[in-house]
Amino acid sequence: MSKSKVITLGCRINIYESEILKEKLEEFGFDNVVIINSCAVTSEAERQCRQEIRKARKEYPDAQIILTGCAAQINAKKYEAMPELDMILGNVEKVRLEEFLKKPQNEKAIVADIMEFKETDDYLVTEFDGKAKAFVQIQQGCDNRCTYCIIPYARGNNRSAAPEKIIKQIKEFVASGFQEIVITGIDIGSYKPNFSDLVEKILLEAPELKRLRLGSMDPAAIDDKLINLFEKFPTLMSHMHLSIQAGDNMILKRMNRRHLREDVIEVCKKLRDVRPDMSFGSDFICGFPTETDEMFENTLKLIDETEITHIHVFPYSEREGTPAALMPQIDVSIRKARAKILREKANEAYRKYLESLIGTETECLAERENGGHIDNSVIAIFDKPQKAKDIVRVKITGIDGNKLLTEVID
Repeated sequence: MSKSKVITLGCRINIYESEILKEKLEEFGFDNVVIINSCAVTSEAERQCRQEIRKARKEYPDAQIILTGCAAQINAKKYEAMPELDMILGNVEKVRLEEFLKKPQNEKAIVADIMEFKETDDYLVTEFDGKAKAFVQIQQGCDNRCTYCIIPYARGNNRSAAPEKIIKQIKEFVASGFQEIVITGIDIGSYKPNFSDLVEKILLEAPELKRLRLGSMDPAAIDDKLINLFEKFPTLMSHMHLSIQAGDNMILKRMNRRHLREDVIEVCKKLRDVRPDMSFGSDFICGFPTETDEMFENTLKLIDETEITHIHVFPYSEREGTPAALMPQIDVSIRKARAKILREKANEAYRKYLESLIGTETECLAERENGGHIDNSVIAIFDKPQKAKDIVRVKITGIDGNKLLTEVID
């Protein structure tokens, strides 16, 4: 058995790709290798990456330490100067790991121009060790150019996996005992030729699948067909994470987003019309360049107008190489103050939502023996041990912090 290790930072795509890396380390018997699969979505993410590199070298002084992921793709030259690293692989190279470990390399950094790649990798993950749900990557990259975002330059342009490949992998996961699949990608709503058609195909051709959960979606990508699928198929989980970012139309325009605040309100209403128990999550950026107090107020109002409950808040962070970094900046103290206000509102909204669930019954995927996530993506704690990967019927009896207390219904 390999004594190597993969350290994962960042998004669900990295979680997925780390499973590929783990399988390859095991398959080819590479020992004493530590891979850091990095994130670069913010400057803070890169700071944490550098911290992990130094920590890994201290903990594994004799190991071959490799950096891959988005930080490696964007800033290969910078990381090449870190003596703690032995090799740097780009996002395309990472899934061909064995090619670079089998023989000595002349270069420390092996990072191709990701914009040249037109296809997704064909490697299929076979298992998610220790996890109760499996992730399936349907696409890579992003054709949108949000003015604050560096990720398209780390992941390349949008390229979609063949539906046959996706359904094959889902069926294999179901056959191996997974009851919940999470569709993931950099921008899943931009799947080509059509995201809603893919979801329908999955639901029709993999009827054994009990739960299908969608990753983060751009509101502009949610069409009437997808909404109708939520009405027709209870397999689709009644929670959706919307990539909103702001509640003011001028800021959304300056972000180069594809939706307006009115679009978000309409999407939430349409989905709740067909699924009254639908819950929503979102990311919001506070203190984006040129944001006024009035514009920020529009974001606060949008929370009330849509009843979004699962909210991630980020003070705006400049990313070198993005258009937003060249715009008139808001003072950092104002960004942090607005983020604090929005977090307080988010915590209040989430608490009220949890309280509204007390006394109701629902289903929960047991991710460990003492709990898991209910349909609406809230963590639930069981009153007695359950078998991991089972779907358990529970009654919600109370709240413990940000978790629900439940009684298992036998």
